[in-house]
Amino acid sequence: MTPTRLTALILALLPAFAFAADPPPKPIRVLVWDEQQPAQKKGYGDQFLGQVIAAQLAKNPALQVKSAALSDPDQGITADILDNTDVLIWWGHIKHRQVKWETGDQIVDRIKTNKLALIALHSAQGSTPFIRAMNARSIEDALKTLPESDRAKAKLNLIYPPYKAIKRETPLTPSFTKRTDADGTITLDINLPHCVFPTWREEGEPTHVTTMLPHHPIAKGLPKTWDVQHDEMYDEPFHVPTPDLVLFEEKWDKGEHHRGGMLWNIGQGKVFYFQPGHETYGVYKEDLPLKVVENASLWLGEQITR
Repeated sequence: MTPTRLTALILALLPAFAFAADPPPKPIRVLVWDEQQPAQKKGYGDQFLGQVIAAQLAKNPALQVKSAALSDPDQGITADILDNTDVLIWWGHIKHRQVKWETGDQIVDRIKTNKLALIALHSAQGSTPFIRAMNARSIEDALKTLPESDRAKAKLNLIYPPYKAIKRETPLTPSFTKRTDADGTITLDINLPHCVFPTWREEGEPTHVTTMLPHHPIAKGLPKTWDVQHDEMYDEPFHVPTPDLVLFEEKWDKGEHHRGGMLWNIGQGKVFYFQPGHETYGVYKEDLPLKVVENASLWLGEQITR
């Protein structure tokens, strides 16, 4: 074949090769759900906290971002919405119990099958989806202490906490005990987690953050140590299951500390909790907390089965 004919053949085949090339990756679908508490106006002016986060994330072309609020039809959460979301970012505070437990169960069902990832911010530690996710992980942890052959037939006695303030001496949750009846039936008594901590302080103090796992994708671009200028203090012990990873540790000048960024595997999926974000302080006007949420959205979204 002459060089001229070879060139012509290559040119003729180029469109076919172009057609066969891999399509560009689909954007990660992010939903920012916000209770939209009026007190947020103190920290965010004319916008709500969730709107500020959504606007920042939308600047990244890899993310397709939508917002939802408690006041939306169906509280902004339906089966169809969840089926078209990869990463759900949740912020709530004083209206947690207005969100139905069944909604949390729908969210956790999708987390378990890796169809959805959850990012819970600050006071969303008491939210319906976070509590249900932590309950699911607590049950997983208890069952894993049994031989695999016993797990499916074990009975579960789930003990729900009152979901209110606790004292420092409150027994740590989650916890569980195993009972074996005379007929061999195994029962796990599981004290589900309170998902709260013994003390907090709303004085707008600086939060001193240490990046514990600097090579993790959620920590990409974050310095080893950094500050959130004004935030609410949360102190340990935090009544949640032991996380698989602690990415950020927070300390305050009066001595308190908190595991400020934690990651859990639940079923096949993942949940990330990030502590900064009290509504009366403009935490999510600061670059570094926003960077954490952006990184987490990208990385968690990449793990989703679509």
